[in-house]
Amino acid sequence: QVRLVESGGGLVQAGGSLRLSCAASGFISGLNAMGWYRQAPGKERELVAGININTDGTANYADSVKGRFTISRDNAKNTVYLHMNSLQPEDTAVYTCNIRRTSNWNYVTGYWGQGTQVAVSS
Repeated sequence: QVRLVESGGGLVQAGGSLRLSCAASGFISGLNAMGWYRQAPGKERELVAGININTDGTANYADSVKGRFTISRDNAKNTVYLHMNSLQPEDTAVYTCNIRRTSNWNYVTGYWGQGTQVAVSS
């Protein structure tokens, strides 16, 4: 069983910052990538950022967050972080952590956390 525990969501004003954390536990051996997806009301779920956790730490970002968000890892803690700066109202969504075997982010697969709400006021 794989467990993902997320924290760090909340309400922030436009231009502000938040940091999300996702700690993985359980049978995570062989799972090579972690990332964050988000889903806003009435919209499809989208990948925000993903990172290889067992190799070179290569990160991928959605175009909409490049230059504002940074994903990082702490392998000793089996934890990834999403540092979100210059938040905008359009970043409002439920952010969900994901861990998977493949680092090909074209595939929607793997294990999911429970999600954490991020709300950005204008």
